[in-house]
Amino acid sequence: MIDQRRQGKVKSILVSQPKPGAKNSPYHKLSEKYNVKVDFRPFIHIEPVSLKEFRKQKVDVLSHTAVIFTSRNAVDHFFGLCKEMKIEMPSDMKYFCISEQTANYLQKYIVIRKRKIFTGSKTAQDLIEILKKHKNEKYIFPCSNIRKNDIPNFLNENGYIFSEAIIYETVASDLSDLAEVNYDVIAFFSPSGINSLLVNFPEFRQNKTRIAAFGPTTAKAVQDAGLVLDIQAPMPNAPSMTGALEVYIKKTNGL
Repeated sequence: MIDQRRQGKVKSILVSQPKPGAKNSPYHKLSEKYNVKVDFRPFIHIEPVSLKEFRKQKVDVLSHTAVIFTSRNAVDHFFGLCKEMKIEMPSDMKYFCISEQTANYLQKYIVIRKRKIFTGSKTAQDLIEILKKHKNEKYIFPCSNIRKNDIPNFLNENGYIFSEAIIYETVASDLSDLAEVNYDVIAFFSPSGINSLLVNFPEFRQNKTRIAAFGPTTAKAVQDAGLVLDIQAPMPNAPSMTGALEVYIKKTNGL
């Protein structure tokens, strides 16, 4: 339900993600179809953990028999640290990847046809189903300082031997140049994006700016920050952020 007091035509949208490479992206189509300005600006970015900081975690990579990868960022930063420490991964090391895309990305660093790689369909639960069949491994779970709890909780609760290794951090980007810029809608995709907004602008006042959030954890972060959530995705009639924005624009712009 649209709050009538906050209703107003949408003429500009700021998407808190990098600009899509494809010219025919859904955002481009949305912009053209409704004559709405759509800008992109990542509110967060990734920074690698230094070797010094990693060593403070006292994680011995080679004492493990398997690695769990849930993103390509994890793959890059894990092998980056291994190179820095002059560690060569043994040929019998096993790799458990959240998706085929992540598994294929491993070939940037290892000859995958000679390694034991186990691949989930896409979600953490898919990967957990595979982990259930391999309880005797000693797992290392390279991740960010901000990560979902599904996999480590499963490993903990079921008595698996594993080490969590924070190898990169998700940090707030500098948004100071946006201080005097206003948008009708700002679209967020993670709690980290909301945190970045508040880190950059501690005195942020929402006023008539509409906020869109993708996913329940992002929606909760909006509300926990004391902000009004105007647009939520996914919804049954709008499974994507662009779909939710389109539904909202049609209503507010009288189309």
